[in-house]
Amino acid sequence: MDSPTIRISQMVHHEGLQVQLNGWLYNSRTGGKVLFLLIRDGSGICQAVLEKTADNESLFEAVKRLGQESALKVRGRVRRDPRSPGGYELAVGDVEIVHQTQDYPITPKSHGTDFLLRHRHLHLRSSKQWSIARVRHTIVQAIRDFFNDNGFTLVDTPIFAPAAGEGAQTLFNVDYFGQPVALAQTGQLYLEAAALSLGKVYCFGPTFRAEKSKTRRHLTEFWMVEPEIAYIDLPGLLEIAEQFVSYIVRQVLTQNRPELEILQRGTSDLEKIQPPFVRLSYSDAVELLRSDRVKTFLENQLREKQNQVSELEKSIVQWTEESGAAKKEWQKEKFAQQIQSAREEIAELNEQISNIPHHMELAANFEWGKDLGGSDETIISLLHDRPVFVHRYPKEAKAFYMKPDPADPRVVLNFDCLAPSGYGEIIGGSAREDDYDALLNRIRQMGFNEDDYQWYLDLRRYGSVPHGGFGLGVERTVAWLAGIKHIRETIAFPRMMGKIYP
Repeated sequence: MDSPTIRISQMVHHEGLQVQLNGWLYNSRTGGKVLFLLIRDGSGICQAVLEKTADNESLFEAVKRLGQESALKVRGRVRRDPRSPGGYELAVGDVEIVHQTQDYPITPKSHGTDFLLRHRHLHLRSSKQWSIARVRHTIVQAIRDFFNDNGFTLVDTPIFAPAAGEGAQTLFNVDYFGQPVALAQTGQLYLEAAALSLGKVYCFGPTFRAEKSKTRRHLTEFWMVEPEIAYIDLPGLLEIAEQFVSYIVRQVLTQNRPELEILQRGTSDLEKIQPPFVRLSYSDAVELLRSDRVKTFLENQLREKQNQVSELEKSIVQWTEESGAAKKEWQKEKFAQQIQSAREEIAELNEQISNIPHHMELAANFEWGKDLGGSDETIISLLHDRPVFVHRYPKEAKAFYMKPDPADPRVVLNFDCLAPSGYGEIIGGSAREDDYDALLNRIRQMGFNEDDYQWYLDLRRYGSVPHGGFGLGVERTVAWLAGIKHIRETIAFPRMMGKIYP
């Protein structure tokens, strides 16, 4: 009887049984007459143990010569072993070589960022990138489940847009059969029309910003989910946003513990994420940035990072000495990985150290009326262990469609949600201007072409109601929950300034 083909994630249900795994050779090592094969199949990684016998000498030698990422079908008996990934291993009886690979370009040693980006199509197979992809999958599913289970209707909005939804300076302009249009920055304006039909709607898809930024938080193409709700005010939006974010966090904690462990992402801070979130007005945020509390905090950060650099430099010296004394190649490779990782971390820390004095100056001299910058958001989020709602920004710093606060016309009824631990903004939202005359005046003040917005003004001519919504950036949320330093790792094929291959 043929062995059933299962996935590695199903081994827990097949202890003691003969099975077949179809996958790839992630790594291998030999122990004399025993081969230890790490097999991956997309659902996980397991150890497969092949013992050399008189009957399988040729097979043993053939498998021993296989290169990393060779494709295999492996048959054997599942047995429990707490030392193996996932707690189970395969006692191998037979191996079918599907495709033999040699000189796989991404080796166990550390590689530079540029090299890995050029080989992104292969880098996706690494355990870290595999883990990030699974966390992202959970986040995307949680987004859909939350809105689908709470009475929202999915509405697909156009990617070709004839007018700006955000700042016109960040549009990717394209030729649409001779007519100039742009790649959509947001689906919001169209979603407002759908909300006045269906009440509670959301769109979910790629958005584009031609922002010439190379920071760790920016992509030119990213995914965003945007709910829009009729008959809602700013407090109602904040309540939905905190329920939404809390639900996503719970789903990741429930479904992705093994992946978070691979990513070395501690979960104690995520366990605290539940309503209510911190609420901080823009004006209070400005006072916080100017305060002695922030000055002291940044001075402490500077000292801590300088100490971290010193400790890493000592470790590099120690590992270099131990590598010189090591006799086995795998030991030398391990030390080389540690040294490379430490050097990369030192480079990153030194960049942060050089930026801190500038951030201190920006914070101390922050002027009311400016939008919060990335460093400002980082400081505020580092000072809190829960997400922070910063609300009621100055009108002139925000988009034309945001409704002014009746109690203070200088500010609008908007909010940003800042993720803790320095990750910054993951959500931006607002109550929308629902008065026809006020919206028309704002369009004129901004210098926009009125003809481009006639359909949008119609929403205020015919059955206008208080309404609002927000947008959550998927990649920034993945970075926060997976503990990723750079947003380029949060999507399979990132698009950034100067980065379009593969």
